[in-house]
Amino acid sequence: MNYQRVVILKEKSLDMYLPIWIGPSEADSIAVKLQDVDVPRPLTHDLLNLTIKEMGGEVSHIVVSDLSNDTFYAKIIIRLEGKEVEIDSRPSDAIALAVRVGVAIYVEDEVMSKAGVSLDAETGEPVVGGERGDRAVQNMSEDELQRLSAFQDFIGELDLEDFDKK
Repeated sequence: MNYQRVVILKEKSLDMYLPIWIGPSEADSIAVKLQDVDVPRPLTHDLLNLTIKEMGGEVSHIVVSDLSNDTFYAKIIIRLEGKEVEIDSRPSDAIALAVRVGVAIYVEDEVMSKAGVSLDAETGEPVVGGERGDRAVQNMSEDELQRLSAFQDFIGELDLEDFDKK
């Protein structure tokens, strides 16, 4: 076993899931917030939020914006002085910040089409793509399909029965 953690985002209106591997420190930061654990000093994502606030900004939302060469990309959207500022971020840090401040997490359609997973209604087995994914897969090169195989292998091993539980 390795020490990789995974965050699985669920599309609100469909049974589509997006697995994103994250590092242990980001996973711990997310878990601390979700489990309401008090920490004596601010963690990195608390510090980022405090810095944004002290500079007069407010985190609006985050967007998982791209998937390229097996790497997810994200943006933190900050409202500052009447405009929105986009900050490039690793998805793990953006998600940890979003959990901290309670803002929406969005995923670009193209990203969900490439790496999203749904469940087969009859078998309950994970299916990479689905209708939107089929269109994306038709437009993907053999190299891109090969790179996504790691996601397919991971999804094939998941037990997704507990995902809708809160």
